[in-house]
Amino acid sequence: MNHEPRTRTVVTCTFVVIALGAGVTACGSDDHPLSASPYDATDQIAFNGPTGDGKKADPDKPIEITAEDGDGRITDVTAKDSAGRYLAGELSADGGRWHSTTPLAANARYTVRVSTEDEDGAPGRRVLDFDTSKPLTKKRLKVTFGPKAGTYGVGQPITAELSRPVKDKAQRAVVERALKVDSMPAVDGGWHWVDDKELHYRPKEYWPAQATIQVRSNLDGIKISDRLWGGTSKPLKITTGDRVIAVTDASSHVMTVYKNGEVIKEIPVTTGKPGFETRNGVKVVLAKEYFVRMRGTSIGIAEGSAESYDLPVYYATRVTWSGEYVHAAPWSVGSQGSANVSHGCTGMSTDNAAWFFKNVREGDLVEVVNSDGNTMESFGNGFGDWNLAWKNWRGGSALLAGNPESSGPQEQARLRPQSV
Repeated sequence: MNHEPRTRTVVTCTFVVIALGAGVTACGSDDHPLSASPYDATDQIAFNGPTGDGKKADPDKPIEITAEDGDGRITDVTAKDSAGRYLAGELSADGGRWHSTTPLAANARYTVRVSTEDEDGAPGRRVLDFDTSKPLTKKRLKVTFGPKAGTYGVGQPITAELSRPVKDKAQRAVVERALKVDSMPAVDGGWHWVDDKELHYRPKEYWPAQATIQVRSNLDGIKISDRLWGGTSKPLKITTGDRVIAVTDASSHVMTVYKNGEVIKEIPVTTGKPGFETRNGVKVVLAKEYFVRMRGTSIGIAEGSAESYDLPVYYATRVTWSGEYVHAAPWSVGSQGSANVSHGCTGMSTDNAAWFFKNVREGDLVEVVNSDGNTMESFGNGFGDWNLAWKNWRGGSALLAGNPESSGPQEQARLRPQSV
């Protein structure tokens, strides 16, 4: 090795000084290996990446760092690009070799910090910088996150719409690993592939009230397949408001509205009659529409038949795309609280509907229990995401499926030998 050898020195302590607020100080010696400044480990390691000016690494190939001197070893490696993305890797138990385990980003600049130690335990350091080349293909995968920036209820899922379909499981894992969701307070959550071009993210439980949620894509420059690389995507930031949950009991004909765990209103309602039963399960408020023209033909009822209707409806809070609302129904006030007479919507008096309309927002939760209807669809008709058990939700992830112990994709920025 090209550095000065360190001499092991035995030091006998004669006293210990304890200073409040400053920790514990024991006597030592500048001759101790760990007290010395790190030596330059350039000659102790080998790097398979480019070293000359103007040369660039192929992002298709992993990088590798090895310890060349049998008397020393690698103790830690941190690799990060200029965008702040860490490159995951694996260090052998004997500290002889480290290699990257996730794809490098194309057209990026990386800084790799390598820590070593010699046979005496003295620390060495080496910093490597290199650039990666641009991908040859022009096909890029972009991600559009939803909903729009704003404040939502605690049931609002995060959506990610891909510009191109991704079917292969390994490629899905690359995409999913790059989609980041950070919340304050932190939650246990995960992505679920709805189809080849859409993913939803939700926590195991509802979002906390007054939370801040930030979503971003780290796909830019990442290889997904031979013909597809990640492109740039706009990040998203949303917040949640109070925890508002409206529970409708179709058998007792009462909606109970909870705010942060406290009952704030009980409303007499009517739900779907036989043949038009309201869906059971958890739904998420999609929109609020002051006026809607409701026609039976929109749900397949023939015009002029006994069940046909054409009504002006006010204070309509939408919970499915197929036309289920919570709305004012002045024509059925006599049945509200005692009978189910609607065609699937939840009807209430105009005053109560106006109150509900004012006190809920998109993302708030509407749950129906004890109806004879089917359970709300998980996807495709609004946000029925919460009707999937957490185990089944995880089953739709390319990273979490079949891994009951993991709460999310793990990324190690700092790596150490398994045995010391």
